[in-house]
Amino acid sequence: MNELLWIAFAFADLCMVLLVFRLFGRVGLFGLLVFNLLLCNIQVLKTVELFGLTTTLGNVLYASVFLATDLLSEFYGKQEAKKGVLLGFVALVMMVGYMQIALFFQPAADDIAQPHLAALFGFLPRVALASMAAYLISQLHDVWAFHAIRERTGGKWLWLRNNASTMVSQLLDSAIFCAIAFWGLFPVNVFWEILLSTYVIKVAVACMDTPFIYVAKRIFGQRHAELT
Repeated sequence: MNELLWIAFAFADLCMVLLVFRLFGRVGLFGLLVFNLLLCNIQVLKTVELFGLTTTLGNVLYASVFLATDLLSEFYGKQEAKKGVLLGFVALVMMVGYMQIALFFQPAADDIAQPHLAALFGFLPRVALASMAAYLISQLHDVWAFHAIRERTGGKWLWLRNNASTMVSQLLDSAIFCAIAFWGLFPVNVFWEILLSTYVIKVAVACMDTPFIYVAKRIFGQRHAELT
């Protein structure tokens, strides 16, 4: 059941990236990048079983963050992609800070939300630190690698720069995030299983997003090229 739901979720999310891009262009990609980044940092607190592996739920949405960054790189250039990365980083810092402040407020006697918010966001500082470090390093690497490959191939082989930049960047992201967020919380064998499974799932979604960037290039390319 989880596997079918995961495939449907990944497909729907990648379709939404194209729809938002079609309707709102660069601004839509900025907004979607921030939205998915914040949401996946909540979903990452939930672990699930997929294809016999234990992994975090936030992998699907986080993979679409890379697709949004690659679309910004492909259609609007390196500086706009970096701007999107930094916008997401600032939004993540703000969410962490604001939610920690919210937890300090004394709840009313009939409040029912505080225990649930504390359960979700009380653990957030360590996860958020891991996410912020992993996100910033991996995303900036993704932008750099995407354009480095593009320059070396003369703008050809979109599939190569899309996949190679994302897969290496996802490895950086998974290693940094798991090391900061989970080291010491799980037995060593479970830690390595989470790290490996997290990366495998991210690579699978990265491969799934390749047709979507080609669809964007062919269907929306001319329209958005005129806006750059």
